[in-house]
Amino acid sequence: MTHPSVVVIGGANLDLVGRPLHALVAGTSNPGRIRVSPGGVGRNVAENLGRLGAPTLLLSAVGDDATGRHILEVTEALGVDVSRVLITSKHPSAIYLAVTDEKGNLALSVDHTEIMDLVTPKYIYAHRRWITGADMLVIDANLSPAAMKSAFSIASKAEVPVCVDPVSVALAPRLNPYLSQLAVLLPNADEAEALCGLPAADRFEATAAAQRLVSIGVDTAIITLAERGLVYATSEESGHVPAMDIEVIDSTGAGDALTGAVVFGLVNGFSVSEAVRLGVSAAALTLTCTGTVCPDLSLEALYDRLII
Repeated sequence: MTHPSVVVIGGANLDLVGRPLHALVAGTSNPGRIRVSPGGVGRNVAENLGRLGAPTLLLSAVGDDATGRHILEVTEALGVDVSRVLITSKHPSAIYLAVTDEKGNLALSVDHTEIMDLVTPKYIYAHRRWITGADMLVIDANLSPAAMKSAFSIASKAEVPVCVDPVSVALAPRLNPYLSQLAVLLPNADEAEALCGLPAADRFEATAAAQRLVSIGVDTAIITLAERGLVYATSEESGHVPAMDIEVIDSTGAGDALTGAVVFGLVNGFSVSEAVRLGVSAAALTLTCTGTVCPDLSLEALYDRLII
């Protein structure tokens, strides 16, 4: 592979997603459908970038087991360089278990991801030459605080822009020391509130929250609002992009598709507003697919759905 334009550091796991046929009933078995596919925020973002044609290197860890081999084989086949992923017998490969409601929206999830503890500062430092040569570094907040510090230090010294997905409200506070170093931040409403202290329940509150994040030092803040679309802000502009009117098949991975497409746009010279619209198109396409990453994802497919 040529030198990657994007390096992604984050989780790589197996997704088990169950969707009931009818309204979800707690405390009992619900008839439905279960799908199994490679997942993980970092891996998903990398796969989206690979499908769009961006040279991408994934830094992560998988177990020395059948699950880990499957994750790597599928991801590599879709255009991602996985040659530097750590393979270990110390932990099993990570697994993410999710249950949606009958409409495909997440109801609850459990993740088993201790293996990410092996993505250490030493591991990241050993791969610094790929990071320093990249056009952008993408991190998900599954990284330990020590590993995150190492990644930001390497990127800062080399002046490589950093994009971060906070992943969850619980993990978002890990980003507080680095907000002034972020080129792109993509929280949902709850994660944004955890980071800046302002509510983001609607487009107007979210715009104010995005502008607060920019005032703290984030270059581009993009706050997702589910069916209400998203808002974005930079030091020069802000805007709202509505969600597309679609039937949701599976909500898993839509945010990762958004991140991947936004990063693709930015490293290829798109304006922020263009990159954000490309991201909304990718998220919408993913919502209509059964799977964590839409198998029909391509630049042509995104332009077909693009909101002008």
